[in-house]
Amino acid sequence: MPDKIAIISDLHANIEAAEEVFADIEVMGINHIIGLGDTVGYGPDPEKTAHLMMARRIPTVMGNHELAMAGGNYRQRLNKSALESIFITETLLSPPVRAYLKSLPPVLIRDGIRFVHGCPPDSIETYLVFPEASRLRRIFSMYKERLCFFGHTHQLAIFEFDPATTRIADMELLPGRFELRADRRYLINVGSVGQPRDGINNFAKYVVYDRVNSAIEVRQIRYDAEKTAEKIIKLGFPEFNAQRLLR
Repeated sequence: MPDKIAIISDLHANIEAAEEVFADIEVMGINHIIGLGDTVGYGPDPEKTAHLMMARRIPTVMGNHELAMAGGNYRQRLNKSALESIFITETLLSPPVRAYLKSLPPVLIRDGIRFVHGCPPDSIETYLVFPEASRLRRIFSMYKERLCFFGHTHQLAIFEFDPATTRIADMELLPGRFELRADRRYLINVGSVGQPRDGINNFAKYVVYDRVNSAIEVRQIRYDAEKTAEKIIKLGFPEFNAQRLLR
């Protein structure tokens, strides 16, 4: 198992943010990356962003936007902005990239760590937003891994479970370093590279897991959000997609 792993989620076809994040990962000397889905959707460069993941052979789970690309009943549950974005995204993708996106698994387990887009044990579309302690206890009981990383909400979050007492702690996760206790289990939301909604700033966010020192680090990376927003508008995506990047 590598000493450090970079976990990225919700790139949402934002090539400017993705390239800056990959550059930061390279500067840090991290060679192992895991993707938590929603590589496409909302943003103007789904083909280029998917190729970043494909060229590096980054293990990646399926996000709800990839699920929508696969068709089926899930599209009916999307809001208007997301559905319009899916329709436009489809026109911007080559057949090989479409096939890649549809082939992604719902969950990955690597070296005793679980990775999922929405909610463990393997949900692609379920949101974990301000979950009650009773719900979190039930979720923790459904899988065995000590650590689970997820995304989907675009908001940083960390939930700590004490197996000895079943106590749940909902702690604030901010940019910087966070120590993990060896006798606790954790659910960690890594935020979003391409469309953060954490209320901190509009920088791209991702998380580095330091196995040796049992810690995580939330990285925040500045990128040219105005350039991405301009391309979103030019391609006819909902204006809301661009506005969110500039907040």
